[in-house]
Amino acid sequence: MKMASLTAPKHYSLPTFLRPQSPKYPSHYPLLSTSSASQFCGLKLSFSTPNANAASPLLLPSVFAKVSKGSKPPPFTLKDQDGKTVSLSKFKGKPVVVYFYPADETPGCTKQACAFRDSYEKFKKAGAEVVGISGDDPSSHKAFATKYRLPFTLLSDEGNKVRKQWGVPGDFFGALPGRETYVLDKNGVVQLVYNNQFQPEKHIDETLKLLQG
Repeated sequence: MKMASLTAPKHYSLPTFLRPQSPKYPSHYPLLSTSSASQFCGLKLSFSTPNANAASPLLLPSVFAKVSKGSKPPPFTLKDQDGKTVSLSKFKGKPVVVYFYPADETPGCTKQACAFRDSYEKFKKAGAEVVGISGDDPSSHKAFATKYRLPFTLLSDEGNKVRKQWGVPGDFFGALPGRETYVLDKNGVVQLVYNNQFQPEKHIDETLKLLQG
């Protein structure tokens, strides 16, 4: 028995939902940026977009430059809580503690800032300056510093440009900005990198151990 078949007239066009269409999404999805737990370095993997000449898509590691012990970090110029511009070079000639934190007024960041405040005299006795950096704007920093009587500089890294330049790894697959502390000596060379998202007060302990030792 022959199966009947239908042939559409030449002037007839198939409905839109029956027409062959190109996929809405590419066949290879980009891998979400990942970051290890807070105590590890940040190694991010991503798919490169396949091109016509590529035989097959490859998983290519993209390693972001990360400030490490013994290196000199990229310079920066940012606004502080009073709206004044502050450059990293300003601190050359004395040790400086630069700590990156997620945001003003969050529980962990408040605890960390207050711990730096309570130990500030010890940092001064060691001849060191303390500088906190987050993506909050200067007005947010001003309110934060005033509320908790913070005696040190807070810098506004809007857009997290400096955070990216220094290679500060994020947590929770990059969803949460990392909490990382650096101690630079008087020549601007990094002598300590400490990363711990969940024990903010440990940053102060580890930093003072180095400065006092």
